[in-house]
Amino acid sequence: MKRVYFDNAATTAIRQEVIDAMTEVLSNHYGNPSSIHASGRSSRALIEQSRKTVANLIGASIGEIFFTSGGTESNNMALKCAVRDLGVQRIISCRTEHHCILHTLDSLEKSHSINVVYLDNDEKGCIEDAQLEALLADSNEKTLVSLMHSNNEIGTMIDLEALAVLCEKHGAYLHTDTVQTIGHYPIDVSKTRISFLSGSAHKFHGPKGIGFIYINGDNIIQPMIDGGSQERNMRGGTENIYGIVGLAKALEHSCAEMEENRQHISALRSYLIEKLEEHFEDIRFNGDYQGRFHYKVLNVSFPPSPKSDLLLLNLDIHGISASGGSACSSGAEAGSHVLSAIGIEEDRKSIRFSFAHTNTKEDIDYLIEQLRKIIPVREVVTDRVTARQ
Repeated sequence: MKRVYFDNAATTAIRQEVIDAMTEVLSNHYGNPSSIHASGRSSRALIEQSRKTVANLIGASIGEIFFTSGGTESNNMALKCAVRDLGVQRIISCRTEHHCILHTLDSLEKSHSINVVYLDNDEKGCIEDAQLEALLADSNEKTLVSLMHSNNEIGTMIDLEALAVLCEKHGAYLHTDTVQTIGHYPIDVSKTRISFLSGSAHKFHGPKGIGFIYINGDNIIQPMIDGGSQERNMRGGTENIYGIVGLAKALEHSCAEMEENRQHISALRSYLIEKLEEHFEDIRFNGDYQGRFHYKVLNVSFPPSPKSDLLLLNLDIHGISASGGSACSSGAEAGSHVLSAIGIEEDRKSIRFSFAHTNTKEDIDYLIEQLRKIIPVREVVTDRVTARQ
């Protein structure tokens, strides 16, 4: 049976070039990077070259890039170390953030009595800049603003450049989770002033279990994981050398092909919108899908029907891999805190389709063909024939 993968916001297939680079490291560079002999030095050189690659691609200095196990660790590190080491007393965020942010904020409220303020969002998941500016202007508390660049479930984006200007104006730190956007949008921290930025390799066709955090050089924090002197004393533990090399190689390819991939994926997304509206009644799209949106994500709301409750399972049976929300919350089809926050009716079924450069129009056609077998379709042809008569 044909299978089509439309869950690239959850994870992406590893590029062959990345597999080749990682395999070479696994085969030939097994030395411990902390060892001073030749085998250790060759491993250390690979790590530092990868660090340089990542730094150059986002406009950072080499000393501002630290490798982690992924986006969750990077986000935890930014929030917890900002409170512990920078004296942050208040964190402003939004209820549509990823659970690794929301649960960390819950923990900080309990353990450090941090004042956590959640911005309001509208039915598209957008926040009001005016509300944020008023909050920043009305308090002398040392503040960190933590907002994701693109929502992982509905694709709604923030204006990162405008947000950075606003935070700098009011002396607030800025943390942004760019797990969904690194490698898909140009980000230059030498021009956009950001305090902390998180990334994860498996979202841009790299391996799982490896990510990075950018920490602006002005922010002096202590390690969250104590141990040896790895990552310039910022993260104890022997480095994941092949993962680091794979991350850098994947990011290099994604950035080099960024515009070409954006055009291709954007066309697929538009084609799917067109076909869904053509073939099905009462189709809606969640998030700011025609405004400031991430081109690789389309969250589709299907009307109630006898078969819509098991739509995700039926799609899987028919060879379509998609998602009902964040892969990290998972199991089956648990309710989405993001969809709840934007007021989506509980009786409608929402499916997130997320794309990669490897998808094709034929994949979209196959999806529509399978959907037509599962849920009621619009009688387009009959209507047109009747109209001509």
